[in-house]
Order: sequence, then structure tokens, then C-alpha cells
Amino acid sequence: MLTAHDKVLPFQGYEAIDPGQLQTFPYEHPRQRIELLLETSEFTAVCPFSGLPDFGSVRVRYVPDKVCLELRSFKYYLLSYRNVGIYYEHAVNHLLTDLVKACAPHELTVELDYTPRGGLRTVAIARYTKSPRRPRRARA
Repeated sequence: MLTAHDKVLPFQGYEAIDPGQLQTFPYEHPRQRIELLLETSEFTAVCPFSGLPDFGSVRVRYVPDKVCLELRSFKYYLLSYRNVGIYYEHAVNHLLTDLVKACAPHELTVELDYTPRGGLRTVAIARYTKSPRRPRRARA
């Protein structure tokens, strides 16, 4: 909870972020590389400094491996940020970590494009690339 200008502005901590909402379904063409783009302009969290709401767009671009993200569950997951006090730089990394854990893609990029505040626009971008598997060496 934050007090600013004699106002009490309550918000939740990171424990309110619910990656358990994320669901997947099998990708039927794992040998066919595709790129998926998920985008919404309805992302909301709370500035932990001021307690005021932050608004922005989320873009997730990923190359699935064995599963794809189910869209309804992704929307519910994003809603879990609604009352969470979190800085932009931390939100983008939380999103990246949770999404990679949920769907284990070949590649995934998360972009948070926040509504300008005080004339400053902030875009936070985090990227993940799966490490290539190294062939096992034959034992002598």
C-alpha cells in the first residue's frame, strides 16, 4: 500500500500474478516453423511508485515447438496484472518467464508499449531463444 498526497493507493504484490491461468494445446505441425503474434491494447498494471494505473499494449511474438498458447487463458493471465504494483522493466521479464515456462517455444519476444506519461513513452522488450541441442558424444 502506498500513501501519496494524503491518499492511500492499495495495490497487490507479484503473488497476484497467476501463471496458472496459462493453458496450451498441441501444435500439430512441429516440423513446420511458423511465427505467431498475440497483441492486445488492454494491458493494465499499477505503478509501484505512484500507485496510479499504467496502461499499454502487449505484443507477444513466438515460434511454437510442441504447443501453442490458448488465447482465452492468455487474456485471463494478463488480467491478473490489473492490480499488481510492478515496474515496466520487471513486468516484461515476468511475462517472458511465465510464457516460456508455459509453452517452451523455439523463440519468444514480449513487448510492452506503455501509454506515454509526462511526455515520455516507454517500450520494454524481452527476448528468449531456445539453446540448440548439442549432439551427445559417443562414449569410448
